[in-house]
Amino acid sequence: MDASRIGAFAAFADLPPAELDELAAVMNEVDVEAGVKLVTSDDEGHFIYFVEEGEADVVTDDGAAVEALGPGDTFGEIAVLVTGQRTATVVARTPMSLLSLFDPDFQRIRDRVPEFERSISRLGSDRLNR
Repeated sequence: MDASRIGAFAAFADLPPAELDELAAVMNEVDVEAGVKLVTSDDEGHFIYFVEEGEADVVTDDGAAVEALGPGDTFGEIAVLVTGQRTATVVARTPMSLLSLFDPDFQRIRDRVPEFERSISRLGSDRLNR
């Protein structure tokens, strides 16, 4: 994967090139159809997702949309970095192209991507404080 795809996310635009290269080596592309439940609240979470294209909704248990996600957004970081469990359910509203980072891969490169960890931790912290 080309590291510039990760650097295109505003939250990661200032990452050092070496960190972008480390991330590019372990990230994967995921394409999903509209209507797919991407993550489910209270399930174990092993991936952080980065939205390149498409839109998704964060939904309550009764299916009401409480937040919209689109290009440039991330989700899943709280489960990987903090709780181990999903804190929300996310459903694709349109077809989506995502990048994914698998927790074991992140743990393997974690000491080589400190700026990324700070950035993604800040995003998770901001989300928890809403």
